Amino acid sequence: MNAATATTDRTRFLRWALVADAVVTGGNGLVYLVFAAPVSDLLGPEAGLLRGIGAFLLVYGLAVGLLSTRRPISPAATRAVIALNIVWSLASVAAVVAGALSFTTIGAVWAVAQAVVVAGFAAIQVAGLRMS
Repeated sequence: MNAATATTDRTRFLRWALVADAVVTGGNGLVYLVFAAPVSDLLGPEAGLLRGIGAFLLVYGLAVGLLSTRRPISPAATRAVIALNIVWSLASVAAVVAGALSFTTIGAVWAVAQAVVVAGFAAIQVAGLRMS
């Protein structure tokens, strides 16, 4: 096995974790951006806020996807993604607990569920960073 193959093997899991995060986050952002009104009716937060969140998530997903293509993957940038994922997860749960954003019942369940998914991305990214 040559050095390039060994490096690729060590970073494969981290790349996969970043790509999965990018696809899910970008897809979620696109839905919020394009379908803000019906998503607002379903989840509760105002359509304008969902458009803003959608734009942020779309750009963030693109940035995470770009990070996954770097050779080598920046450990500092990966740690930043992990930190932002943790902050997003905590803020989502806090918004539900505080009764912010006028969540419907479905919206509150969705916010907590997506917080769990994002925290899961952070966890697998930590594991991938340790492996690389």
